[in-house]
Amino acid sequence: MTFSQKVKKLLNWSSRATPHINLNTELYQQLKPFRLPLILVVTMIMVGTLGYVIIDNFSLLDALYQAGITFTTVGFGEIAPISPAGRLFTITLIILGFGVFSFSIGILVEVLNKGTLVKILKERQMLYKIARLKNHFVICHHNDITIELSKQFRENHVPFVVVSPNKNLEELAQIHKYPYFIQEDPHTEVALLKSYLSSARGLITLSENTADNIAQIASTRLYENELGRRPYFIMASANNEKDILKLKKLGADRVISATKLMAERISSMSLRPDMENMLEKLLFRKDAPIDMEEVEVPEHSWLRFKKIKETRLRDIANVSIVGIRDSKGKFIPMPKGDTLIGTGSKLLVIGTGESIRATKILVRKKYKPEELKYV
Repeated sequence: MTFSQKVKKLLNWSSRATPHINLNTELYQQLKPFRLPLILVVTMIMVGTLGYVIIDNFSLLDALYQAGITFTTVGFGEIAPISPAGRLFTITLIILGFGVFSFSIGILVEVLNKGTLVKILKERQMLYKIARLKNHFVICHHNDITIELSKQFRENHVPFVVVSPNKNLEELAQIHKYPYFIQEDPHTEVALLKSYLSSARGLITLSENTADNIAQIASTRLYENELGRRPYFIMASANNEKDILKLKKLGADRVISATKLMAERISSMSLRPDMENMLEKLLFRKDAPIDMEEVEVPEHSWLRFKKIKETRLRDIANVSIVGIRDSKGKFIPMPKGDTLIGTGSKLLVIGTGESIRATKILVRKKYKPEELKYV
């Protein structure tokens, strides 16, 4: 490690994040038409400078200045007396300069009218912003569910990128306040690279077409294997039970059905309205006084092979364990104090946001916390 790298590490400085696709090639292709005008401008300045040096014995700096103001036709006049031959040269330089400028402006207008250059510059800037994201979600396909989900993510400060082939995605992003978006077919390799999926926490595919969701899950799992990283959390939407089972078999961690969720919620609200109102106030509002979250027990945690009553989390962090899921996925609701916490278990805890954050810190500790000595 070099000295500069050690200093950056000490000061917690990091180099600028770069996207996997930077669009430099596409940008160069759009700027290629400007090469000829640029060459002509430089050539005219050089010819003008040499002409004034040879014809009227100007110094190099005076000749360059005279050539510049003549070529650009700003009308500042002569900086020194010019001979008749020099004036003929000046007239020629003015006419040629006007032609070069007219030609250059024509090319500029033509390139800008196409709109491709501006689009590439905007997308390039977006890619550099996305490259700075960590543990974000990639939401595939724009629809009504995407709009509502983006609202929830923004309120909870969860970073996300919307990827959709919709041609009006830029306008939709402004309307619905998508901070990051990519206009591509989500299942393609280009989309995976542009959305910086390598640093993402998970992916949510919400296409109304099951085939699109299947393609998305397959391409994401293949990309995951190619990277050799931990599995992505993949959530998908489906229209019926058959599609739900199919998507789960293909690798989705969770599959939701908007129709089924709505029916279940309406049923709960109809049968237990008071309970639903209380849950709405306590769990679903962003300013809720309490929260519920699943906390994973890592392999190095001091909680492993401890009974729930021995952890004293209620006394230390003021949370209650209302469920526990073992490494095989078996869920135990309202576990007793004698329930053993195994490796890879997940604790479903309920408490305030602050107490849940404290619980996560305690669970990740390798050694028994000092607080247990005083409770």
